[in-house]
Amino acid sequence: MSQDLPVTGYAILGLLTFGDELTGYEVKQRADMTLRFYWVAPAMSQVYTELRRLTDHGLVRGSTSADGGREVTTYAITEAGQRALRTWMDATPAGFPVLKHTVLLRLLVGHATEPDHTRRMLRDYLADLDTALADLTHVRDALRGADAPGEPFRFPSIVADWGLDYFAAEQRHTRRALDSLSEHGTAPEVGPPTA
Repeated sequence: MSQDLPVTGYAILGLLTFGDELTGYEVKQRADMTLRFYWVAPAMSQVYTELRRLTDHGLVRGSTSADGGREVTTYAITEAGQRALRTWMDATPAGFPVLKHTVLLRLLVGHATEPDHTRRMLRDYLADLDTALADLTHVRDALRGADAPGEPFRFPSIVADWGLDYFAAEQRHTRRALDSLSEHGTAPEVGPPTA
């Protein structure tokens, strides 16, 4: 039954493993605060589609209550959901990540445009990296105190640290690419990267 789930379904199951019941909106907020740094955060409609699918499979249960005159449904992972997630984690290889790097794709064919456009793209990417680093630093700081071994946010804190290192490395590579593009727009030298 759980084989019918897309990876997003397992991601949502994982977001429900921290001991709290969440509304669909709260699942989306949690996804935006976590998944967006290393995976595609699902759209609101996709969150509700997956929650329905997970509920139909008995992997999540919904509880409806009244809140200020309107019905609110919260979701929690079931024992079957815990087992399905564990089976997916234990029996399915993670696979090698597919890098879809739009900046690198454009840099690859940078000769097809003006050098100033390529440099501007790289500077814009540096600004985006600054924002991502600031956002992820905020998330990482919020995990402090619950990130020790045995604590519920131990693994999310490791992912946040990994993400911070990744964004810092991206900054270094982007600056190196900018440095290699002279103001006269010559192509970067071809050769192995330096450490």
